[in-house]
Amino acid sequence: MLDSLTPEAPPAGRLLALSPHLDDAAFACGRLLASVPGATVATVFAGRPAPGAPPTDWDRAAGFEDGDDVVGLRREEDRQALEILGAHPRWLELRDSQYGGPDLQTVTAALGALFAELRPDTVLAPLGLFHSDHRLAHQGALAFLDDLPGCRWLLYEDALYRRIGGLRDRAIDGLCRQGLPPRPLRFEEGADAALRKRRAVACYRSQLRALATPGRPGVADLDQPEAYWELYPTLRVPP
Repeated sequence: MLDSLTPEAPPAGRLLALSPHLDDAAFACGRLLASVPGATVATVFAGRPAPGAPPTDWDRAAGFEDGDDVVGLRREEDRQALEILGAHPRWLELRDSQYGGPDLQTVTAALGALFAELRPDTVLAPLGLFHSDHRLAHQGALAFLDDLPGCRWLLYEDALYRRIGGLRDRAIDGLCRQGLPPRPLRFEEGADAALRKRRAVACYRSQLRALATPGRPGVADLDQPEAYWELYPTLRVPP
């Protein structure tokens, strides 16, 4: 269905993309970000682990060792990637789940402060397909559907996880049950958007290394067309 859609003009005005981790927005939305100069990418779970904590299994797979400033190094990867895409990084101090992350109330409060400060014209949030952090970012963002008048609400299909059979359909069904049937759409892309996304993705060296280890999903999905869904809170249908 998404492949048959006529691409639409990219969002106008202030675009705020919510990235659960330091790579997700570039992986899932890099072409769109490259086509909307000046977007802000806010990584929700970009906080450092507790001092002295050893690297997690994922961080070791990514090549980090005891004593490394894992989050600092990953933030630098993110900065380099977003510079290529023409976007501005914003890193929230919440810890991701592998470091003992926050609850939904804390996430929602942090996002509320972010929205109040940036006053976006468009919010781009994850569909929240699989990872607990992705679901928290999705739920926290949608808590403000009625609080940003005139804001456009877009959801992106989480890269890598969208390849898992049935997840996207279950997420769309869940939105419909909330009275928020989403509209699928694709966006027109700048002439160099695909190339810039590839260059940006390559900046996440540690994460690409971890994804390539046995039993993990690899990166084949990252070069596939991006897919988006639009919400219309003012037209909400009672479930």
